[in-house]
Amino acid sequence: MTKAKTVATGDFKCHRCAVCDGYGCLGQLPGFGGVYESKNFQLNYEAWKELYERAIANGKADELDVIKIKPSTIRCGPVTGAVENIGYAQEADFYFPYLKNAFDSGIGLCVGDGCPDEKLKFGVEAVVKIGTKAAFFLKPYPQDKLRQRIEFVKPHAEYIGIDIDSYNIVTMRNLVNLERKTAYQLEELRKIAGVPFVIKGVFTDEDIELVKELKPDVVYVSNHGGRVETRIGSSGDFLAEHSQELKKYCSEIWVDGGIRSHRDVQTAVFYGADKVVIARPLIHATFDEHYPRTIKHFL
Repeated sequence: MTKAKTVATGDFKCHRCAVCDGYGCLGQLPGFGGVYESKNFQLNYEAWKELYERAIANGKADELDVIKIKPSTIRCGPVTGAVENIGYAQEADFYFPYLKNAFDSGIGLCVGDGCPDEKLKFGVEAVVKIGTKAAFFLKPYPQDKLRQRIEFVKPHAEYIGIDIDSYNIVTMRNLVNLERKTAYQLEELRKIAGVPFVIKGVFTDEDIELVKELKPDVVYVSNHGGRVETRIGSSGDFLAEHSQELKKYCSEIWVDGGIRSHRDVQTAVFYGADKVVIARPLIHATFDEHYPRTIKHFL
């Protein structure tokens, strides 16, 4: 078995705060922070505690606390930008250890897309090296380029998704041509994906209308960890408010944003999530090589 050891050098941009709640990296983009002085990052973290307390107040604590979390309930987040956002000296050093650690822990893999194109290539190479498949999330490039990307990842894909909110992501602005996708455009891509199709970044009323029209296999509730310019709010509150409606138009709901404990995962499942996606803590665990200890906080 190939060992997932971090071979990178670099200056880790995470401040290694005792609590990863968005206050230590205020506005640090590139980096681990978010837009609006990390406001949505902070709200994401706080929402899970508030939603748990709401369940207690409604007499649902026992029902929530007995939810069993399996490794298959969790996936690592689709992460790129190892140099500019994480602090690796070389981009290629991140992908294999990050994904291999997830695989060895029994959780699902997500691979992200980025600029330049080598970032997606590194993700594919890591998945091939591990000998598994992953959920691939592609940025909303023009259709011709997305068709090429879908064909590139399809042999290695368990799911294929479009990162619908990242046309507005600060770190890629003015670097590439990204666009807001229509239901018609997404349906065209879905037909060639050949695997369950995901729309990631569902977070607004307009996104709900898109879900109703498209009826994707998976709806992924997210505000990109607070890293895209969108409305102020948390992914947890959006999930709690809209999961029952969304379930009418998809087979599964995934959610990310500020999930930091086993109880947070239980809370997300209680409010309607089928899968929970975690990024920042698992990036930290990969860089500092304490992944087994970290993943225990969630299982």
